[in-house]
Amino acid sequence: MVQGDGRSSAALDTTIVKAKIHPAIGIARIGNSPEAFYGPEVCYPTPENPGFYRDRLGGFKRQAARFRIYGYNVAGDVVAELTPANAIITWGAHLKNEKAAWYEFQLAMDIPEVEYANPAYRRNAKVSDRTQLEIDGGTVTITGENTSGSAYQFNGKFCGTPVYLGELQTDEAGHLIVLGGRGVSASPGALPLTNFANNDGWYDDTSDGPVFAEVTVAGKPVQVDHAWVVVAPPNYAPNLKTVRTLYDLLFDVFVKSGQLPAPNPVSFTRDILPIFQRMSGLQWVNEGFHRAFGYGAPLDFGNPNFLLEMSQADGKMELPKQIANSFRDFALDGYSRTPLPWIYGDAMARQLKPFVNYNCALSDTQLGCLRQWAHGQFVSDYYPTRMPPGSLDMVPPAEQPAMLDRAALEFCLADAFHPGCEITWPIRHATMFMAPFRILSENAPPVDYGEVLTPDVATGRTGPLYGQAAGGLSRWMAVPWQADTASCRSGYDDNYDPYLPTFWPARVPNQILHLHNYRVAIDPSKSPKERHDAFNTRPNWYDAIPGYPDAKKQIAAMIHYWPFMGLVEQRPGATDDPDLPATMQISTDLPPRLLRTAPGAAVSDPATATATAAHARALAAPPAELSDEWAGRFAWRRDDAGN
Repeated sequence: MVQGDGRSSAALDTTIVKAKIHPAIGIARIGNSPEAFYGPEVCYPTPENPGFYRDRLGGFKRQAARFRIYGYNVAGDVVAELTPANAIITWGAHLKNEKAAWYEFQLAMDIPEVEYANPAYRRNAKVSDRTQLEIDGGTVTITGENTSGSAYQFNGKFCGTPVYLGELQTDEAGHLIVLGGRGVSASPGALPLTNFANNDGWYDDTSDGPVFAEVTVAGKPVQVDHAWVVVAPPNYAPNLKTVRTLYDLLFDVFVKSGQLPAPNPVSFTRDILPIFQRMSGLQWVNEGFHRAFGYGAPLDFGNPNFLLEMSQADGKMELPKQIANSFRDFALDGYSRTPLPWIYGDAMARQLKPFVNYNCALSDTQLGCLRQWAHGQFVSDYYPTRMPPGSLDMVPPAEQPAMLDRAALEFCLADAFHPGCEITWPIRHATMFMAPFRILSENAPPVDYGEVLTPDVATGRTGPLYGQAAGGLSRWMAVPWQADTASCRSGYDDNYDPYLPTFWPARVPNQILHLHNYRVAIDPSKSPKERHDAFNTRPNWYDAIPGYPDAKKQIAAMIHYWPFMGLVEQRPGATDDPDLPATMQISTDLPPRLLRTAPGAAVSDPATATATAAHARALAAPPAELSDEWAGRFAWRRDDAGN
């Protein structure tokens, strides 16, 4: 029905009958600093200043997941955000880590190649009391504005060892803030690390669980759809995205299940441009992508003039057809490493020959959009000077919930689920959700699936891919996470390519433009050759892990050295040389002076003081067996600026 003033009757309905928490899945990340920052709340956040992601001691800041509540009318339209100013709100969350009590990761259990994988036995199979292996932080509630403190911490135990999983806070507007662990991974029994994903006797402080709220509006309780939070490993390249993000994967899941419509019509800016921009963005973290899609490369998708040409449906569509046909189609070229996007798939295991899922493909929805673009069936809506919103306050209130849901997931990986960085393969099953992007929560008693979890049981009607309890998402991941992060790289077959395909460069870099070379590249006193050579010199990011080239030593070293690794951050580039970009993504190390000293920090909270002291000791005194090697390997990177 339309009113006389042209507005629909639904638009006039401001009665709140339901509320929802957004983002539906929030992502927090561990860090060893007492300080934190908020995770992305828009798809293209304004880049932070250099040094933002570390504190003054050099510590790795935690990424906090911030949640908001929006009220909806009976038609499902957003009426208003709910805060303590217009509602009574009690927040709550439950964090749990049950990796050690779950089953081994061998291969994703929903792909055909799983028949060639080892059986998934219980982790820590000899421990009879399985509850001792579950780190349960319990349920914590919080109210008000600017609330924080030790009373809101998630504290559990692993075989009697206390483990801090995180805490709740509220900000000045009463939004919920979820902070995760401090990056502590350990083995109380001092067992060695032997595997990238399954290490008995070990724990880490990642976790996940539901986020909920009790809300009263105008004296009446309002039903609130819960959300979920995942506490994941750190992000070493916070400005970059992978080619197929977790949002892309889940959007495709809901399109196929009939819960969301496919893009129609296809928009160049919304549906095509992001794919291209992400491939060019990977130039800063992988040498192969740098050569093919980097600045000045044959397919430089960062060039606005080239993008403008690609965004015109003017009948000259041969190059778009060639580009679209370059992407993998499992029905045509699943076994080949040649098609884009040059990223390993779920079945990438060095002991297996290449199978269909050895390499990844874009989602069917993304591929469908590319085909329509290649045939000129799209909206030409690209404007090089138009900037997307850089913060949530630039987004209309009615669009904020969807933006929050999307932004959190666009900075997460969908490939390869081996097992992955944030979440792994169960997330692509629609049975895991109560609605698009919203995890189905279940408080039923845990099910014992026996000594071995088989693929038939794991994917069956009585299996674990339905309602989830706290810890249900992270339990499938590697334990500890550092072992996996230190293991998954790029270019495993040197005879094919030393850099491609790759695993997770958008989160765990492969080759980087280091600060040392960056300074040469932007120095006008250097010759053009010196500058260009420096710009094109990309050392391996993971060579910085002590123990190189011994993989097991590097896995062990990553337990202690993960916060010292390079962070890829945006900095101004060259303004006087058109052959060099005006903006660059640079990998910066921890300043060496912070490896040699232990500056103090005045803090009042006992838990924070303990964490800060441990952080300072780690910076001052790396493990004795590695400290000499650390100093030697990085002598060339030290300069007068202390970087």
